[in-house]
Amino acid sequence: MIGRYFKYLFFIAMISTYCSCNNSREKLLVSGCGWKQVAILDKKTGEIEWSHPLAAHEDCNDVEITKEGNILYAYTSGARLIDREQQTLWDFKARKGEELFTATQLPSGRYMLAICGTPSRIIELDPQGQPVEEIEFDTSITGVHDQFRQIVKTPQNTYLIPLMGKGEVVEMNKEKEIVNRAECGGNPFAIQILKNGNWLVSCGDAHNFVEIDPDSKQIVRKVGSDDLQNISLLFVAELVRYKNGNTLISNWNGHSKDKSQPLLVEVDSDNRVVWTLPLHPDIVNISAVYSFKE
Repeated sequence: MIGRYFKYLFFIAMISTYCSCNNSREKLLVSGCGWKQVAILDKKTGEIEWSHPLAAHEDCNDVEITKEGNILYAYTSGARLIDREQQTLWDFKARKGEELFTATQLPSGRYMLAICGTPSRIIELDPQGQPVEEIEFDTSITGVHDQFRQIVKTPQNTYLIPLMGKGEVVEMNKEKEIVNRAECGGNPFAIQILKNGNWLVSCGDAHNFVEIDPDSKQIVRKVGSDDLQNISLLFVAELVRYKNGNTLISNWNGHSKDKSQPLLVEVDSDNRVVWTLPLHPDIVNISAVYSFKE
């Protein structure tokens, strides 16, 4: 009898766990240059569930949820880690004349910041937000604002840098040597390493995104407005590549007079539009997006 009782409890626990997992919903952490908010949206409804105000001079171009569930974002003059109660856990300030656009948590638990400047800098912080490592490097781009937005650190401890002012992606090692480079056109904003090793790059005002084979340095896929039905891509900012092959596009409208286009666009591997976030009364534009479930 006791054995049956424990089997019953185990069965109920399994059903509860299954239902809990299947009740999770996709959420989107978003922000955008020119919009003074960091917000969490329910993707299905498009409604804002949580928001965090930014100051007038703070433009956010990178957001993410950390493995601890906190919210990390860059805001031009610095980077900040906050909790869901909007308490600041740490706040890193860039130097005068610098612009900070990359803020991400590394697998080690450290945080990586990338800062445009003369020189540019990549800084790693410990979990408490204290600097522990720094690399200074030269992009050969004079205008600080035109240098880069989102830099990625690879598993090989190199850095993929989308150079906005040059229309190319370079791979730099810790000795500041360029070990690979590939042209992509436009003013590349963000980069993601795909499972097959290709680079997924958003190309800004070229109005497209591309996939690059880093070995051949060739573009193996390009998706722009002409490939999509009834959608115009404006400034293509941060992308999310889903496990099913779909791509979520931040369709930032800050450089365009056309304010009628959706803020986010999801396309499948055949370039069919499968979801959009239409214009929203409380959202100006979106250039940074991070997908998660809860």
